[in-house]
Amino acid sequence: YNTENGAIRHEDWNESYDWARLIRYIRYGRKGDKFYTKIGTLDAARLGHGFIMNYYTNEASYDDRKIGLALDVDFGNFGFESVTNNLGRLEVIGGRAFVRPLRPYIDIPIIKNLTFGATFVTDVDPDGSRNSSDNFNAFGFDVELPLLNLPMFKTYTYFDWAKLDTFGSGTAIGIAADLQVIADVAAVSARLERRILGKEFIPSYCDAFYEVQRYQPVTGSRKSDQLPYIQEETKGVFGELAGHILHTIRLVGNFQRLDDTPNSGILHLAAETQKNVPTITLQATYDKMGIEKGSDVFTLDDRSIARVGIGYKVKPYLVMFLDYIYTFRFDEEEGKYKAQERFAPRVAFVYNFGL
Repeated sequence: YNTENGAIRHEDWNESYDWARLIRYIRYGRKGDKFYTKIGTLDAARLGHGFIMNYYTNEASYDDRKIGLALDVDFGNFGFESVTNNLGRLEVIGGRAFVRPLRPYIDIPIIKNLTFGATFVTDVDPDGSRNSSDNFNAFGFDVELPLLNLPMFKTYTYFDWAKLDTFGSGTAIGIAADLQVIADVAAVSARLERRILGKEFIPSYCDAFYEVQRYQPVTGSRKSDQLPYIQEETKGVFGELAGHILHTIRLVGNFQRLDDTPNSGILHLAAETQKNVPTITLQATYDKMGIEKGSDVFTLDDRSIARVGIGYKVKPYLVMFLDYIYTFRFDEEEGKYKAQERFAPRVAFVYNFGL
């Protein structure tokens, strides 16, 4: 909506698919539940431990936001996670299948939950054309072993290996822990990962910026074109910390960086209010890449994606939001992606099914 002349932007409503995007998303459950699904905007999609797909979003370009699907089911002995970015035109498709082979036969608490997983992600046509043969595939395997599984404290270790199409491969070794304080007063989860990366390999290849980087129309370049230039084996770290106090605000933050590699820092921050906060609700995410020094972190530029929504609870199940959105759009005149800022109203219907 143009505040100067009152016109509604034609490009936002010139296709029938655009009207479906009036619904931002429909979600049941949360990531990590026995059953979880989300249709519409994918804010932070992840497969497994995130070594191939981590905090991926299908709305990095607001003008090109899509209706995606995430669907996870855990049957106990086995299960799967799945993601697709665009139900209208399948493009990025990924899945992880996992199995706990010892659970039916062994009742030893730690050993019985040993988990093996396999992940596959494909980008059918990064350049947007079905006639070209530029599909890109990535696949990997992982192992997860619980170390302690107590009511208030859980910890596990894991190993990931991944390969990017015909390019390089990498591995990651990590440890994670979850701490619950008495009577669920507070909770903290932490993860630390050491990465050993081969030539022509990028960890978390499908990330928050992937929809912008997968193809650049003017130069005809794809994100995969960067891989041959990575000719040095590298190492790096990934760390994540999340938690809440009294179910008020939940905070999530993670950071990854390569050893001795300038501008390799990537940051993800998220915050949301939870069930114990009356009247007002908050949802915010912020992603930043190319970080070298502290001043880079909160400088909004072409390495940033941000969304902040502040809502008022009209009813316990009805929330009116005002969103601030900082994403990208492709400028055909200048032939490149440019940052754009928007304010948008939103209505949310939230109901706890008590399951």
